[in-house]
Amino acid sequence: MRRVLIAGNWKMNTTRVPAVALAEGIAEKANDFDSLDLAVCPPSCYLDAVGRAIAGSKVGLGAQNMYHEREGAYTGEISAAMLCDLGCRYVILGHSERRHILGETDGAINQKVLAALAAGLTPIVCVGELLAEREAGQTFAVIGRQFDGSLAGLSAEQMSNVVIAYEPVWAIGTGKVATPQQAEEVHLALRKLIEKRYNEGLAKGVRIQYGGSVKPENAAELLKQPDIDGALVGGASLKVDLFLGIAAGAL
Repeated sequence: MRRVLIAGNWKMNTTRVPAVALAEGIAEKANDFDSLDLAVCPPSCYLDAVGRAIAGSKVGLGAQNMYHEREGAYTGEISAAMLCDLGCRYVILGHSERRHILGETDGAINQKVLAALAAGLTPIVCVGELLAEREAGQTFAVIGRQFDGSLAGLSAEQMSNVVIAYEPVWAIGTGKVATPQQAEEVHLALRKLIEKRYNEGLAKGVRIQYGGSVKPENAAELLKQPDIDGALVGGASLKVDLFLGIAAGAL
């Protein structure tokens, strides 16, 4: 049985004091959600402070990105070992904003995925199509290409420790959201890709989240779909009541 994972991607938002308050507010009520996993992914400069705020709670700490090298002359980057040292369990990799704004390729993401797994982190690997790609009927080709490239070379054991997040780019921060049927269709396709590469048992075990304008109002309908195993939440993760309202949709 796959455990639902509700993860908050705070992106480049908050400052230290409100970040700590937000983390404390989520941690305070986390025991109400024993049947699922919660995680918060603050900006890297607040990982230490947020980690302290959630210490001893069931809330996991995640980062929004990392570099694939262990150490060295890579100004401004942060390694998997550094994230582990800060207490991170998760790291978001290949988010559409990094793909389309910062030019990250499937190959670069793949290097990060392998480095994260080697360090013991759980990568949350994002895939998703642009609006023009969906309108052109290319959704499954795009998802397949991103799956093949970003997750290339993973053993079955490594793949079992990956979370995939389907985030249609046209639904991120736009207020638009894929219908439960649209989201389920892509989640099922991703599961079939895993089965084709590995086996049915592994495909049934990998968690696949949905992300893209998830709110308390639409969370329950999305999360009751058979192949949707949680949510990667953007803007709504910046308020305790909204984030936990989404989590409540999985109960």
